Amino acid sequence: MGAPTDESLRLQARGARADIVAGALRGAALVELLLSIPVLERETFVDEMLGIEEPPEVADLPRGSVPYLPCGVDEILATVREAPVRAGDAFVDLGSGLGRVAILAHLLSGARASGIEIQEALVRCARARCAELALADVSFVHADATAVELDGSIFFLYAPFNGDVLRRALGRLEEVARRRPIVVCAVDLELHDASWLQPRKTSRVSLTLYDSTAVT
Repeated sequence: MGAPTDESLRLQARGARADIVAGALRGAALVELLLSIPVLERETFVDEMLGIEEPPEVADLPRGSVPYLPCGVDEILATVREAPVRAGDAFVDLGSGLGRVAILAHLLSGARASGIEIQEALVRCARARCAELALADVSFVHADATAVELDGSIFFLYAPFNGDVLRRALGRLEEVARRRPIVVCAVDLELHDASWLQPRKTSRVSLTLYDSTAVT
């Protein structure tokens, strides 16, 4: 988190934010921009570009949740490219935090994107980002991702899911897979116990994509 250390990059990020609001920075042009940013500055550049600030302090985390930890930009780029995420998809981020994954997935692909987050303070921040960026096709829900009915074609999970929480989340995803084929994108997370998911390797060691098989 934080702003780029290079003032020129900070100004470039703010210019990119204005282009996003105007609807002028999307898809391949945004990919090209992000890849042009030095790797060590890429995370802070994206947060500056999207207007993401430090998360609010939460005195008592909801049961089963963990402190906010953003997913890396390169993992998000790989997810969109290799899943692949297309304009006709419904992309869902389970445990969406401040909204970085869902917002970037939409901007990069044109897909409708949503996030489900158990920490209400983070949901408020994510919604504020969407309002400021004029992104009508990105939304966030305050809910427990393991206790709500899910709907989508591509689902994203990051490290905070483990143990019983992960088992219940996979149960919800299996319900969706009974209705339609889905892709599950997992970062720093292995889904060995889901026999209905077929893994495929990606360009990032930390990212595994899983295709649903026929579920009866």
